[in-house]
Amino acid sequence: MSLPDDYLKYPKRRHGMDHDRYDWSMLVKRRKIVWPGDARVALWIVPALTWYPLDSKGKPFRAPGALLNPYPDYRHYTHRDYGNRVGIFRIMKVMDDLGLKASVAMNAAVATRYPALIEEINARAWEIIAHGVDMDKLHYGGLAPDAERALVQEAVGTLRQRSGQKITGWLSPGKSESGNTLDLLAEAGIAYVCDWINDDMPYGVRTSHGGIHALPHPYELDDYTILIQNHHSEADFVQQVIDQFDALYAEAGQQGGRIMALGLNPWVIGCPYRIKYLRQALTHIVSHKGVWSATGAEILAAFRGQE
Repeated sequence: MSLPDDYLKYPKRRHGMDHDRYDWSMLVKRRKIVWPGDARVALWIVPALTWYPLDSKGKPFRAPGALLNPYPDYRHYTHRDYGNRVGIFRIMKVMDDLGLKASVAMNAAVATRYPALIEEINARAWEIIAHGVDMDKLHYGGLAPDAERALVQEAVGTLRQRSGQKITGWLSPGKSESGNTLDLLAEAGIAYVCDWINDDMPYGVRTSHGGIHALPHPYELDDYTILIQNHHSEADFVQQVIDQFDALYAEAGQQGGRIMALGLNPWVIGCPYRIKYLRQALTHIVSHKGVWSATGAEILAAFRGQE
């Protein structure tokens, strides 16, 4: 079957960037950012509380961590559910002990099915980030705008109603967007997104409903990527987190504040034999002066005050 003639054509093909969502810039040329308390590094920890439906269709693709076996895939379904039942509480214990905050990326389906998790998050004054409806409801090119708007409204509305939080952050399932996603998020009152990974600091993004910001949520520095996808050891995970922090901390001493973002999946790092490695990595970070533990909303507020 041959491809249609217009397969590789799109309106923004031209010299330079092929979109006008943001202005191109080099981080080293920008003005220095100063975090509260003259901190060098803003530590932004983002655990994800997700729900993979047992009857997942996996269309148009399977999100990372998706169920793999024919229906009913109890093996992988219950493994993912382990994070919501057990693993997240080990992460909370480590962070409580170290006095750290988190922004929790949550599927709306989790808020509906596990309201006790919202109580635990609110009791710690942690932030909730909208993470779509569930891990089988993806945002992608070709999804009708009205259908995508309904997904955004369901995800954001459910979390606002059940948590009582403003919900100003968004992380798409699988970090996947359509050409309309940013516009629909801004329409729904979202202030920042975590899908774009081309920077170490926030930057402004244009939408048809005003400006929002992209925050540097990690892809490579993520327990799923390191331990499951790349098959690295737990010792490798610790070393990579430490190396990332050390490099950012050194840069911040010369170039202004940086963000150390760390993505966590409770069904991965929350296992009994792995949790000590998270503690090791975070203990190294908090042993340094000038580390500000913050939520995404707090980081954005401090950044916008200096734009």
